[in-house]
Amino acid sequence: MTNGDYIVKGGMTMQRPPLIELMIPSDKVAHVQVGNHLEHALLVLTRTGYSAIPVLDMTYKLQGLISMTMIMDAILGIERIEFERLETMKVEQVMQKNMPRLHVNDSFLKALKLLIDHPFVCVENDDGYFVGIVTRREILKRFNRSMYEKRQ
Repeated sequence: MTNGDYIVKGGMTMQRPPLIELMIPSDKVAHVQVGNHLEHALLVLTRTGYSAIPVLDMTYKLQGLISMTMIMDAILGIERIEFERLETMKVEQVMQKNMPRLHVNDSFLKALKLLIDHPFVCVENDDGYFVGIVTRREILKRFNRSMYEKRQ
C-alpha cells in the first residue's frame, strides 16, 4: 500500500527518495564513447572492475551499454580469440542499444522494478543527456538504513 511519500507493507515504512538522491552523477561514472575502439573499452572495464559501462556519443547523450562479455563475443573466432580485432572494431559495432533507461523525474518504484534484473540503470534528462546511474547497491543501502531506523 502506498501512502504519500512512504511505502507501507507489513508494518514497514520506507521513505521514497527522489532518483536524484540515489543517483551516482555522470562525472563519477566510467564510460566510453561510440567511436572508441574495443581495446579502449576493454581497458576501461578492466581497470574499473565493472562488468558493463554506459556508451555515450560526442555530445554525452546516452547510446547504449558495453560489457566485457560483448567484447569477448566480438573477438572470439572459430579456432582462437582474435585479439587483433580489439584495435579495429569500434564500440558502436558491439554495444547493446536496447536497454532500460530512467528519466530524472521517474519514480523510485520504477527504478526499483528495473533494478531487479539489472545491477544499474542509466538516467537521462529530457534531451537524452546522460546524467548518471542508479545502482541496485544504492537502493539496497537505502532499504537497509530504513530497516535499522525503523527498529530504533
